[in-house]
Amino acid sequence: MRRDTALPLDELNPNPEPRGSIAVTRPHLDYSARDSQRGNDTRFNAIWNPESGTTELDESFLELITYQGRDFQNYSVENAIYFGPVDDDEIERLELQHRILSKIFDNRLIFPPVHSLRRVLDCGYGNGAWAVEVAEQHPSCEVIGVDISPHMKPDDTPENLWLQVDDLNRTFTFPPNHFDLVHSRLVASGLHRQRWPGYIRDIKRTLRPGGWVQMAEMYFNVQSDNGTITNDHALRQWSSRYVRAIEDVKDPRVAMNLGNLLTSAGFVNVETKLINVPLAPWPNDARLREIGSMNSPNVYRLLGSLALYPLMKRMHMSREEFEVLVAQARTEVDNLSLKAYFPL
Repeated sequence: MRRDTALPLDELNPNPEPRGSIAVTRPHLDYSARDSQRGNDTRFNAIWNPESGTTELDESFLELITYQGRDFQNYSVENAIYFGPVDDDEIERLELQHRILSKIFDNRLIFPPVHSLRRVLDCGYGNGAWAVEVAEQHPSCEVIGVDISPHMKPDDTPENLWLQVDDLNRTFTFPPNHFDLVHSRLVASGLHRQRWPGYIRDIKRTLRPGGWVQMAEMYFNVQSDNGTITNDHALRQWSSRYVRAIEDVKDPRVAMNLGNLLTSAGFVNVETKLINVPLAPWPNDARLREIGSMNSPNVYRLLGSLALYPLMKRMHMSREEFEVLVAQARTEVDNLSLKAYFPL
């Protein structure tokens, strides 16, 4: 039985079974449209499940708070689930990040040899970019996305895509042997550190015999290809402070351990690949240099958004200290001699 593989992308393969209904005990909520307004007045249409009919979205998932000029999902930050912003600026950054990852992966959305794709689950869909592309390229496939926040969902989605609102920290209620492929990308910031073994067991249970899981995680600890980044550099200070700010509830190093987690859960044919993603156009290789060039504006934004709530709210860093740290780190990104990268 082949149920796995990891690229920090981890991957697994399927034998299709007859279509079945989506039977869930706790409704996985999904919604069909987003109002153009934001804030506490934001309302979403009824949630629709392909088999269970409509379910009203819990209002607590919709509430936003504004902190230091950025919008956050109140439910997520109050429950230490996700500390990233969910506003328009973050939607734009996620779109850029998706293009960068597409370039890194040579425009391959799916790595495993899945020959008959009938049902796909996307865990932590974010702005929906990956799920939308898969649904568009496989119109006969049923694609379901799950994310804690409904605020970044695209307005228009293919008819075969359902984007649902739920907490990945809770046990999956999808039926067993259901999906041909489960995709999980950059969800570490939204999973409690103790949830990982159960999360992977849930994925395994919901995969059909021969199904595949494809996973990718990034370790936000800046490294140097030539060893020139020291603890005195702002990039290293940003990394260490960010890790310290979240490691009581998150596993910021999980990217380096995905293969072991999959093997421990009973997956076979586990393949892992470590990719050094340049933060700027310093590589000699033309393709990697282009990736670095694309990544620079993403990293500029990420330095100021990913760590904003953890460092200022959780670690009580002042606004001035945070802005100085981010400004210095951005300057170092532009210093090509440092050859900075994030491990993926």
